[in-house]
Amino acid sequence: MTRHRVSPSQGRHSGVFGLKTYATSWALLACLLLLSLPAAASPLDDAKAAGLVGERPDGYIGLVSDGAPADIRGLVSSINEKRRAKYETIAKKSGASVGAVAKLAGDKLIARTAKGQYVLDAAGVWTRK
Repeated sequence: MTRHRVSPSQGRHSGVFGLKTYATSWALLACLLLLSLPAAASPLDDAKAAGLVGERPDGYIGLVSDGAPADIRGLVSSINEKRRAKYETIAKKSGASVGAVAKLAGDKLIARTAKGQYVLDAAGVWTRK
């Protein structure tokens, strides 16, 4: 029986080149797996899906019921503050009123609301879309 000696550069995962190729392959595989996973839902998306909050026609989100937990109330307040700041920036640049910008945003947000989530209708009633 003849034995052949393999030099480190010929080994499957040996040598510098082999390790780099092996590591690169695993890194590429990890990136592909991460890209294939669905994006994590945001806390707002979770609250909307649970029926705790909904979109209002004035461009802000609202609590669907008064019994929402404190963390959801804080979420609504935080998001509405951020939206207000964004609407003010847009209004300043465009020369429109903050209310007009917010109303336009509200119309778009309601149009994009997923089926089964709540929106506040013109009569002030929360309805599932």
